[in-house]
Amino acid sequence: MALNTPIAEVEKKIRAAFEAFDYQSNNTVDVREIGTIIYSLGRFPSQAELHNFIAEVEEDQTGYIHLDRFLPAMSYVLMEHKFPPISEDVLLQAFEVLDSEKKGYLDPDDLAQYMMEEGETFNQEEMDEMLTALTDHETNLIYSKDLLNHLIMDPEV
Repeated sequence: MALNTPIAEVEKKIRAAFEAFDYQSNNTVDVREIGTIIYSLGRFPSQAELHNFIAEVEEDQTGYIHLDRFLPAMSYVLMEHKFPPISEDVLLQAFEVLDSEKKGYLDPDDLAQYMMEEGETFNQEEMDEMLTALTDHETNLIYSKDLLNHLIMDPEV
């Protein structure tokens, strides 16, 4: 299979998302991270769909999921367009809630504070990784267009 085939690109994105949560570098992640990984790939299953997906890929109720089981199942999800993505309009509306002054950007410290108070619990390392990935390194700001590019996956992939 050529490296530039759609499935190769899909698998590359899945591996990158999975590896971001493979804290012990042993090709496994905690089952509680799977929803976040799937969301980071631009898919948003219902709680029932997420539960069924986890049941499919979790090994013997261990609480961990191995990349070898996750990769083909997630590739299928992406290639077959399972679990609906969130539209760019909805994501932009969410950004605008945080950008109440309509500046088109957020301060990373403000986003971190909001996420620590309102969002899913992140440890400092996770928060730093996310902010580094989203922050424009010249201006030290998070722009809506850059954030949307990180959160929206090409529906054709």
